[in-house]
This record gives sequence, structure tokens and C-alpha cells, in this order.
Amino acid sequence: MAIEWIPITFAAVMATIDVFMLSIIKIVGTKAKYLKWMIVPTIVYAIQPWIFLSALKFETMTVMNLTWDLISDILVTIVGIYYFGEKLGPVKTLGVCTALLSIGLLAYDDGTLELNTIPGPAA
Repeated sequence: MAIEWIPITFAAVMATIDVFMLSIIKIVGTKAKYLKWMIVPTIVYAIQPWIFLSALKFETMTVMNLTWDLISDILVTIVGIYYFGEKLGPVKTLGVCTALLSIGLLAYDDGTLELNTIPGPAA
């Protein structure tokens, strides 16, 4: 029973993709003359399901998706605050802190992965 780092790594890779692609989308959204750059997120997001599929070898779909979403939310929030100058109030800041706690809880190996395996055909 410990922290499972492989699913966290997959989630962090997918979240990093989100950070860069959502930043491109934000820039395109605020400066319409860069619309041609939308091809980059379109192509990169087409690759992301393959990364997710590989991650499913190490964690359940439910936990993997939640971990990816939470890490992505935190990283995108950091970029929004420090790069784009967006602001968070105290309640939303508490929500980000809660997301950090959630990542730790989801990464903890409590033995449920074995309970979620799909049995193969009977021998």
C-alpha cells in the first residue's frame, strides 16, 4: 500500500498536453488572426486517447480519468494565474487545494485495482 506513480505520470503527461493546447486555444480565442493554429490542438488531442489507453494497463478508467482531470485542472489554473493574469477568490483557491488532496487520495494503492479486473473466458 503506497502511492502509485505510474498512473500519476500518465496523468501528468496528458495534463501537460492540456496545458499547452488550452493555452493555444486561449491565445487563438483572444486574437482571432491566429485561427490557423487551431490545427495543432486538433491533431494533438487526437493522440491523447492512445496515451489514456496505455494508462489503463496500470489503473482503472475511473481513477485514471479523475487523476488526469485533477492534475490538468491544477496545471491549467497555474498557467491561467501566472501567464494570463487570471484571478481566483478564496473559495476557488480552497477548491484547488482540495484537488491536490484528491490527487494524493486517488494515487494511493488500496488494492482495489485487482477487484476491477475483467475476468477472461472460463478455461
